[in-house]
Order: sequence, then structure tokens, then C-alpha cells
Amino acid sequence: MPKALVLDFGGVISKSPFETHADTEVALGLNPGTLTWRGPFDPESDALWQSMQNDEITEREYWLTRSKEVGELVGKRWTRMSEFLVAARGEAPSKIIRPEFLQIFAKAKAGLCKTAILSNELDLFYGPDFRHKLDFIPDFDLIHDATYTETLKPDAKAYENLIAELALPASDCVFVDDQKRNIEGAERVGMQTVHFDVFNPQTSYRQAAVLLGLK
Repeated sequence: MPKALVLDFGGVISKSPFETHADTEVALGLNPGTLTWRGPFDPESDALWQSMQNDEITEREYWLTRSKEVGELVGKRWTRMSEFLVAARGEAPSKIIRPEFLQIFAKAKAGLCKTAILSNELDLFYGPDFRHKLDFIPDFDLIHDATYTETLKPDAKAYENLIAELALPASDCVFVDDQKRNIEGAERVGMQTVHFDVFNPQTSYRQAAVLLGLK
């Protein structure tokens, strides 16, 4: 029986904005060290990130706030996350794709696994043109983007709708996400999961490969 590799996008397939501050500062003409918020890489110094982790604000609210802040630094009035990310990395999106993702994606396709993206805000955050600049996107069997479905993880329906389209048992779907609440949501509907470690992508993808039976 086939299995399915189901991936979040931001942080899992692509590097997070936290990891690319230096490149962002160059792209936007900011002095090195201007961007100090580090999310999971330094949670003690990022009170807004801690608020998001405590469910006091949503992930969308976190990134909208950061987008507005960066926009002010460059004299722009940004009201959408996509305005920030397009300006910071829109011209060379392949640079922010994790090489570890490309490796497991190739293995999954070779192993006849189904592949899917389950994102809360792929086009909302990156802009609708972003995915067309990535060669691997058409090779996914399925993309569920809550930008359009409006059903956000960890709502059970987000996972259940995806699983239904994959036409596989939930237990044959391996879901990888960097947010614990989303992992817990997937586990509640019976999916196998890997809580992605942004500090060690290789290990996380190795765990996913094992669950999929890939060598």
C-alpha cells in the first residue's frame, strides 16, 4: 500500500525568516543586525513569539506585526505578510528551500509515496506567484492551502479533508510540521507525525523517511 508524505511549507520546506535575517537585511538595505527577533532560535528575547506559542495571538497575527515593523524600517506601509516576504526573498525563492527537503522529496517520489502540502498560509504569506517560481511544486500530488480553504490547522477538518483527497488511511500519512499545536491536531485524527526541529532538519527528515519505509 502507498503512503503519503504531508508537509507544512514555511519552516519545513523553506527556511524560516528567522534563519535568513542576514539575507533579508541585504535585500532591504538594512544595516546588519537590524532584525533582532529570532522566534524559536531565541524565544526568551522574542516576547511576541512567546505570545503566539501561548495562543494569545495567532501565527498570522505574529507575522503581520513583524511585516508592519520591517515595512516601517524601509519606509513602507506593509499590511500583508506577502509584501515583506516578496521584498525579502521573492526574486530568488530557491535559495531558501531546505536541501534536506529536496532529498526526501526525491526519495518519496521514487518510492511511489504520495506527496502533499498542508499549509495555513502558503499564498497568503508568500504571494500567489511564489509557488510558480519553484520547480518542484507541480510534482506534489496535492496542495491544501488555507489561504483558500479557510480551514486552518489544527482544526481536524484541515487534516480530514486532505486525507480524504489522498484516499489513504490516516495512519498511512506522515505529517511533518514545526508547530506543536499542528502536530497534536494531526495526531488526533490518527496521522503519523514528525515534529520538525528547525535546529536539526536532517534528523527530522530522517525520522519521516523511516516512518515512510524509505531508505
